[in-house]
Amino acid sequence: MQNFSPTPTFTPGAVQPMVCLRAGYDLIRDQYWLFAGMCFVAILIGSAVPLGILMGPMMCGLYVAIFQKHRGKQVEFGTLFKGFDYLGESIIATLIHVIPIIIVIVPFYIVFYGVLLFMIPRSGGEPDPGTLLGFFGVFFVLLIIVMILIILVSVLFTFTYPLIVDRRLGGVDAVRTSARAALANFLPLLGLLLLTGVLGFLGMLLCYVGMFLVFPVTFAATSMAYEQVFGLKGEGPIVPGPPPPPTFT
Repeated sequence: MQNFSPTPTFTPGAVQPMVCLRAGYDLIRDQYWLFAGMCFVAILIGSAVPLGILMGPMMCGLYVAIFQKHRGKQVEFGTLFKGFDYLGESIIATLIHVIPIIIVIVPFYIVFYGVLLFMIPRSGGEPDPGTLLGFFGVFFVLLIIVMILIILVSVLFTFTYPLIVDRRLGGVDAVRTSARAALANFLPLLGLLLLTGVLGFLGMLLCYVGMFLVFPVTFAATSMAYEQVFGLKGEGPIVPGPPPPPTFT
């Protein structure tokens, strides 16, 4: 039976997006292609089961590897599958993340297609162009709202899997603690998410393959944000201080 740790403390306002991105890349640079391969396999396996059930242990496996890298330990490809040591708690966290999104998205598309079918004349004629244009305009606005909600929810779950791995929190406690810490660092975390999202979008322009090349940096940057907010187990969080004074020669 796995023993879970008490709820850890965290540092508000500690995340620096650009610092996380640069430090994350520097962390994995010497084993970049290993982490790229691990990310590809993790997403492939995680997407193979409905509701992303296996995505949780795969994400945990990635953070096991990244935290080993933080601590200067040897990282091998098989480290990815150590995420299954956290199978139960990672599944709970994944379902807490995924189910609310499904509750929002599924009715949205049901209403969309229902209204669209209702607008098509039963006589087989063409629908009114003005009505159709207005409908798609409203749909586009609602789609943007849904995407914003999904992004906001994703910010709250930023630290969930790192907390399960590093602090051995249960799934529910990890989600709760991640949400509290994310709210205390909300704007910087949102900036980090948008920054890595833009990099991922640019990667998609390279025949989709480029997006997978961005994933290692994304996860490494998130681990840096986690270290700034919580610190690795046994270590204090990194609280950014003022820049050093200029030197004159």
